[in-house]
Amino acid sequence: MIDKFVRSAAAALEGVRDGATVLLPGFGDVGVPTALLEALIEHGARDLVLVCNSGGRDGSAVARLLSLGRVRKLVCSFVRPASDAGRLLTAGRLEVEVVPQGTLAERIRAAGAGIPAFYTPTAADTVLAEGREVRNINGAPCLLEYPLPGDVALIDAWQADRWGNLTYRETQRNFNPIMAMAAQLTVVQTRHTVELGAIPPEHVMTPGIFVNRVLHVPG
Repeated sequence: MIDKFVRSAAAALEGVRDGATVLLPGFGDVGVPTALLEALIEHGARDLVLVCNSGGRDGSAVARLLSLGRVRKLVCSFVRPASDAGRLLTAGRLEVEVVPQGTLAERIRAAGAGIPAFYTPTAADTVLAEGREVRNINGAPCLLEYPLPGDVALIDAWQADRWGNLTYRETQRNFNPIMAMAAQLTVVQTRHTVELGAIPPEHVMTPGIFVNRVLHVPG
């Protein structure tokens, strides 16, 4: 019988290794799998590459992970200079790769969809294109971008069944669905559990084939 539910956060993150690329969804505080992120901190993995929308606000679990020195590189769409991430960057203690938000989402989606590369006009005429391939397409410069897969994706869902079929609520759908598809190990925290078959097929937003483990975190 397929049952992807695990009993503890420690079990959910078992096997996450040092040096892993971790995909972390969320926009502000919405859609962030906080329980799993706190468990990652307790797990102790270090030298991580963290892929998320931003460097996080001070006092957040993201900022705590960064300030503990567990992250070698941060891939995100922006970093506030006055934040923990900004201070670490300025001090030379954190490598940061800035990727425009839409490009970040598409690179992650491409990893899940098996797309080997794509061109985009975004940032093609900026400092982000220096030293990289730019091609003229339909009269506009376009920058070559590559997929951004993860070793681990930490996902925040609204509902899950024991097969790992997921639904999201409102803006939980920011980066969660594409990150769930783009990692070798997809670990989910869900607010609600439902019986198998309770989610109509047309309402399944992430099929269980993309999910490895599910932790129930009532909220």
